[in-house]
Amino acid sequence: MSTERPPPDDDDAALFRAAIGPVREHTPTPAAPGLARPRPRPRARMAERDETEARGEFRRLLEDGPLEAGLLAGDSLGYRRDDVPPRVLKRLARGQYAAQDELDLHFANVVQAEAMLRQFLAEARDHGYGCVRVIHGKGRHADGTPVLKNLVDRLLRHRADVLAYHSAPPAQGGTGAVLVLLRPR
Repeated sequence: MSTERPPPDDDDAALFRAAIGPVREHTPTPAAPGLARPRPRPRARMAERDETEARGEFRRLLEDGPLEAGLLAGDSLGYRRDDVPPRVLKRLARGQYAAQDELDLHFANVVQAEAMLRQFLAEARDHGYGCVRVIHGKGRHADGTPVLKNLVDRLLRHRADVLAYHSAPPAQGGTGAVLVLLRPR
């Protein structure tokens, strides 16, 4: 006993074509007027602008040298954004935030230190670190102006990903190091 069906008659094929109608190529319809194409992801223009401004500040520093009103070797660094409560800066000054990584800028010149610090902060942000330590040294030079300390102060102040920073407590480097609180990713 065979389960094979006999081939369709020409009449069956004609009936099928008549029921379906003529075959034509499908052309895509345009999108509905109310629906727009998905937009590309916006660029982080504010971060780019902050980065550009900070680079300009450092170029001026390199060309003009340190400002007369710069920090001295024993001066303490301290800064917080307006949206950061003052108690956070106090806790940072006391060393109550654990540094998750550190960068030592000793023996680096200004250009090297800037590049190292930018790369370090980018990597810290990528790793999701909340607090890092930057060791810039006391800066006891012949002219008495701590070049790297002023550089670190200016760079950190203009970074959008830096919430606050303060000179470390004496046990963690004192005025030769700074604890930096970073914005969460």
